[in-house]
Amino acid sequence: MSSSRTNTDFNNQVAVITGGSSGLGLAISKALLDCGAYVAILDLQICSELENHPHVLFQSIDITQEEKLREIINVVWRKFERIDILINSAGITGITNLKSHETSSENIRKVFDVNFMGCYLASKHVLPFMLKNNYGRILHIASIAGKEGNAGMLAYSSSKAAVIGMTKVQGKEYAETGVTINALAPAVVQTHMVDMMPPEQVRYMTDKIPMKRCGTLEEIANLALYIVSSKNSFTTGFTFDLSGGRATY
Repeated sequence: MSSSRTNTDFNNQVAVITGGSSGLGLAISKALLDCGAYVAILDLQICSELENHPHVLFQSIDITQEEKLREIINVVWRKFERIDILINSAGITGITNLKSHETSSENIRKVFDVNFMGCYLASKHVLPFMLKNNYGRILHIASIAGKEGNAGMLAYSSSKAAVIGMTKVQGKEYAETGVTINALAPAVVQTHMVDMMPPEQVRYMTDKIPMKRCGTLEEIANLALYIVSSKNSFTTGFTFDLSGGRATY
């Protein structure tokens, strides 16, 4: 990630990022740090390159544990006395390359707990602090799979569709408060999570992209920074696509 960013919109703002130690979350964390923000990373483990960064507050957590999540968000509030941004980036694919009748209920629940409930719980406990300041930006990382469905990915596609549905609801609920709530639906982005998927599953997804390539982490970060900036003041409840031409609606 480039260290030459000059966007002063984020100077001294406080961002909470779930899943901020790897993949999309890490790329966005680094981009915000480059712009002068303070970043509270909520993840199971810290990325070593950010461990000693003076603007990083790391909190180890399983985001499906509501009471601990609430306590940690209170810690962030007490330390900074503001929370301007929430980015829900924590997510898992679960077991893929299976037809619906081959899936397990246990895996479906696990994926929903992380991908949907994690977004729900983090926003539930951050929103009261944003409302106190009449300002906030919430970004849920969804997926193009949540709009179109990927065969062999029932749990992941359905959980991301639920995130998109929640974004529409929340955007309407808080439209008059100064808090915007949007989602970002990438197509395949080259991350460790994608690297761990079966090659045939990745080919299935990439073949649907007219650009015939994966998105990059920098492309994700660039769009995410606009979505959570003060400049994005009249868009809420919306799902931004980053799909290389796959989604044109």
